[in-house]
Amino acid sequence: MQKVPGSFPSNCKASGNWLPPPVAVKQDKGKGVFLPVRNFNNHSERTKKADGKRPSNPALWWVSGKGEEVRWSFEELAFLSKKSANVLSKACNLQKGDRIIILLPRVPEWWLISVGCIRAGVTFIPATTLLTAKDISYRLQKSRAKCIVTNDALAPLIDSLASDCQFLKTRMLVSKGSSREGWLNFHDLLKAAGDDHQPVKTRSEDPMIIYFTSGTTGYPKMVEHSCSSLGIGLASTGRDWMDLKASDLMWGFSDTGWIKFAFSNFYPTWMLGACVFQHGMLQFEPTTVLNTLSKYPVTIFCGTPTIFRMLLQHDVSRYQFKSLRRCLSGGEPTNLEVIEQWKAHTGIVIREGYGQTETTILCSTPKDMKVKPGFIGPSSHPFDVQIIDEHCNHLPPGEEGDIAVKIKPKRPLGLFSGYLDDPEKTASTERGDFYITGDRGIMDEDGYIRYRIGPYEVEHALMEHPAVAESAVVSSPDPVRGEVVKAFIILSPAYESREKDQLICELQDHVKKTTAPYKYPRKIEFVQDLPKTISGKIQRKQLRKKEWEKA
Repeated sequence: MQKVPGSFPSNCKASGNWLPPPVAVKQDKGKGVFLPVRNFNNHSERTKKADGKRPSNPALWWVSGKGEEVRWSFEELAFLSKKSANVLSKACNLQKGDRIIILLPRVPEWWLISVGCIRAGVTFIPATTLLTAKDISYRLQKSRAKCIVTNDALAPLIDSLASDCQFLKTRMLVSKGSSREGWLNFHDLLKAAGDDHQPVKTRSEDPMIIYFTSGTTGYPKMVEHSCSSLGIGLASTGRDWMDLKASDLMWGFSDTGWIKFAFSNFYPTWMLGACVFQHGMLQFEPTTVLNTLSKYPVTIFCGTPTIFRMLLQHDVSRYQFKSLRRCLSGGEPTNLEVIEQWKAHTGIVIREGYGQTETTILCSTPKDMKVKPGFIGPSSHPFDVQIIDEHCNHLPPGEEGDIAVKIKPKRPLGLFSGYLDDPEKTASTERGDFYITGDRGIMDEDGYIRYRIGPYEVEHALMEHPAVAESAVVSSPDPVRGEVVKAFIILSPAYESREKDQLICELQDHVKKTTAPYKYPRKIEFVQDLPKTISGKIQRKQLRKKEWEKA
């Protein structure tokens, strides 16, 4: 059976085997290997489409916004990733199962090193460049990573804490034309590396990638995904929700340190032979995004609801997106107003997806299903998502409960292996035959799910801070995001005289570190008391009603 370039053969047991074979790559010795390379004569016949024609799209199309562009075919990617794997296994002396932290922004080298890790059997840990020294130190020590890869901007920070990280053996710099004492240079090593590399054989349950996240309490935890959970487990996401075809250019706007980046910019896109498109901007710039969507043939765009709302504030009707055919959103609930306005200006309905660091896409509205305003969609294959009560009873349509995933008798592909080195925390996510997401929601009569941020998790996180005596969390209207989390807080006596603005920032940072970052209260109001029932239960409905009456 003929395979689409970049697709994952169903009988493949070893990671890395899904990339097509290499061909010779032309290089400019004065500028390195990151050059647009086209018009090859010795393409492999195995990379043709079923109709005998090769895809016209590259595998990766990266633009800097300053005139620099990188375009790699799947063949070039295979060639360069083999060299990258040799850098990791030889120069960095990393073996199967060793761990490496990749602390890079959206640059082409991120993909090369990540695919090199898959080939070499090295477990990689993507990390956001926004981490503080304390965050990086904690991740290095907790993960026991033997190597870290970063750029010139963050290298001094790594040097300042490296002596306290006893497991760290190698530091590698992604920088053209510069060197740093005690660091390997990835570009120099890549030029010198051989292109003969056989992928290390891995089993489907072997670890492939680790994301640091946070539970409802304590320090960030390591979420481990196997070769199958984020590899094969995302294939259906690409087909059904993203509607990817080999002719597509997929642009997902996310930080490299979050799993959403892997959803839209890595696994499903390449497994279905489509092109990953990416802009190297360090911060979100609405006009740059709109101009890029107008200039380049991007066909699928994925961003958070906040991104779409901010784009709409810049008169989207002035721009023409001639190639754009599909828009996706995830990370938080999308406001109905945003969906309606975006459709009015572009003719495209934003299709939501819901997932977690511990999962792939759990719910979405696939290509052949109607979008229901206010609802994400039904369960995504292969998950059976249900709304249950505390006793694991399936709740009827319209009744709110815990969003849960059926994991027995068979655990579905796409679910994480567990929290590494924390079996108790892993066990706490299971109740009966279900994995409990920690989010709340309802299901309608057609199986469509609406989810919301549960107040209890945020309140629990707030209560861990000594400044908080009591708290109540509700939704509050917001001109940018539609609605946000707001916390009403009764302060402990010792903190009543503290400077309030400073205390608000402290509490927000605390919640970000102890639960999912998007759940933190963007609004905080200090109060003397909270409305309660006779039995002492907080009446959140009263607080919520007052908030929305102000809008």
